[in-house]
Amino acid sequence: MGRGFEVLSHSTSMRDGLKEILGLKNVPRTGWVRSNVPSPESVAAHSWGMSMLALKLCPPHLDLLRVISLCVVHDVPEVRVGDLTPHDDCSTKSEDEHAAMVSLSPEWVPLLEEYELCHTAEAKFVKQLDKLDMALQASIYQDMNDVDLSEFIESAKKAITDKNILQLL
Repeated sequence: MGRGFEVLSHSTSMRDGLKEILGLKNVPRTGWVRSNVPSPESVAAHSWGMSMLALKLCPPHLDLLRVISLCVVHDVPEVRVGDLTPHDDCSTKSEDEHAAMVSLSPEWVPLLEEYELCHTAEAKFVKQLDKLDMALQASIYQDMNDVDLSEFIESAKKAITDKNILQLL
């Protein structure tokens, strides 16, 4: 009788954890909110955008599955920590995001650390995609709305070092 309760309890816990992670679809990107972009994308939409860029742009010498995995999970902790920008107090951001990932999905901690430490070619490429997605999204919003988001595009241009990716801006 106790075994059935354990399975049910585990299923409920797993479901609740999955629902929390999927809540990333409801976390708006803070930079767009600050810039008064109407109906700004969510953090999850940003991760999807990066994944699409990865599918289109990933060089053959990189592990595409690893690249996509990094794209998808790099912002998962933001479901708890929030989408912090350079305008926010980021003094404990790394520690807070690490703790959130340990709690939400400990099996993804190595991916988060790889992304943050940027010690692999895949992580370096994904960091570039992160900036490219932001800049392209800024361009999309500028085309759709009467809003100047050139600061986002310029910020991306300064951060992107890959000449092929930079050419896309």
